[in-house]
Amino acid sequence: MPAVGGIVSYNGREYPGNLTPFVLGTCIVAAMGGLIFGYDIGISGGVTSMPSFLKEFFHSVYLTQQEESSVKNEYCQYNSETLTLFTSSLYLAALASSLVASTITRRFGRRLSMLFGGVLFCAGALINGFAKAVWMLILGRILLGFGIGFANQSVPLYLSEMAPYKYRGALNIGFQLSICIGILVANILNYFFAKIKGGWGWRLSLGGAMVPALIITVGSLVLTETPNSMIERGQRDEARKKLQRIRGIENVDDEFDDLVAASETSKMVEHPWQNLLQRKYRPHLTIAVLIPFFQQLTGINVIMFYAPVLFNSIGFGTDASLMSAVITGVVNVLATGVSIYGVDKWGRRFLFLEGGVQMFVCQLAVGISIWSKFGVEGDPGLLPKWYSIVVVLLICIYVAAFAWSWGPLGWLVPSEIFPLEIRSAAQSVNVSVNMIFTFLIAQVFLNMLCHMKFGLFFFFAFWVVVMTIFVYFFLPETKGVPIEEMIHVWKGHWYWSRFLDDGEDNLP
Repeated sequence: MPAVGGIVSYNGREYPGNLTPFVLGTCIVAAMGGLIFGYDIGISGGVTSMPSFLKEFFHSVYLTQQEESSVKNEYCQYNSETLTLFTSSLYLAALASSLVASTITRRFGRRLSMLFGGVLFCAGALINGFAKAVWMLILGRILLGFGIGFANQSVPLYLSEMAPYKYRGALNIGFQLSICIGILVANILNYFFAKIKGGWGWRLSLGGAMVPALIITVGSLVLTETPNSMIERGQRDEARKKLQRIRGIENVDDEFDDLVAASETSKMVEHPWQNLLQRKYRPHLTIAVLIPFFQQLTGINVIMFYAPVLFNSIGFGTDASLMSAVITGVVNVLATGVSIYGVDKWGRRFLFLEGGVQMFVCQLAVGISIWSKFGVEGDPGLLPKWYSIVVVLLICIYVAAFAWSWGPLGWLVPSEIFPLEIRSAAQSVNVSVNMIFTFLIAQVFLNMLCHMKFGLFFFFAFWVVVMTIFVYFFLPETKGVPIEEMIHVWKGHWYWSRFLDDGEDNLP
């Protein structure tokens, strides 16, 4: 009888192998691809709260910010479509490039996609650092988006394919940890650069993105290709030797044979994009769409994109808002470590469910706290110190819940569930959906804050309830299952098993 609630007992084939220093090193280098995404998330919110930046490029927002507090609506002081376009334009570019990256990743390997990502991101950072007009900012953001699209498409796949299945969760979450570190570094730099006399510190913040870009660019040149990708491109002898090296043993016959069988199946697929629509791939496609969709509707990007703007809007001073963003960044990094420790021990579903409950409670509490202070009209005034501490504490607890659940698992789970024949295309769907909703949230957030006010947190709390229910009933547990044996997970699920015909198991 298929398991109800997504918990499936897996008793299939197990591959021998160890977590070798070689694999650990390559996964650490590859995971650094997340630095560019994280740095951008952290830097944009801080820069858009700097008066000198607003004065030069978004003068109307600057004038609104400088109004007497007695006539200013705290909810609406940053409400500008052009300002949000500066932030959100990147994600449309990432959406477009992730579709192209699918073909490059499939035909030329994961490393080349990482290289393109680093080079494009570096070019965008250079343009933004020397920007003299809004159009240069937008052009730079678009190039940054192209880079992120390539990196986000290839890095999670690389990590899932390189890691031994027993450690796949922890090593893959290294990507999310790098995102968190990137956010934290950006928040710290924003705090100090904002203090530079002359008001040009924002140029250092934006131009500093070149550093993580160079890390992934150089890293992609020294990394080895995954055996999966080498087999996919006909390099079987080299792939066997590479598999023996990364597993640290001579006998890799079972895993190698499964990889070859998966590759042969993938070669029979002429149109992987069309193949995604087949009935037997419906479970995979559903997860590829809904997981990134739900991840963005947790409301995390409201905190991470606009943390300084948000804190400023709810009564913190400029310096205090930047420091609050640093604090949430530290919590984000530390809590991701909890996920690395527990994902292969406690499982994906446990972290999803616990995190969902914790985020829901915190969002309700933050919404009520802001409502009780500013009311419906957004009456101005700085928060008392004790009140500020309570709000920051609640937001930190919320960030921690996201950081050990929907943050890393939103990238991990989709990257490990796809069979090889649709893996690149499905991962592009995953990244594309993520970028679409990241763009939408980034573009409409300040307008939503202005009109929905404290109700914005209740809006996201509702969606957290929906996604937690979805995980409980429809997300199978993938802990400890080899990536090429994932078919057993779907066949054992109470709902998804009906889409898998016995004659089309895709079993290796």
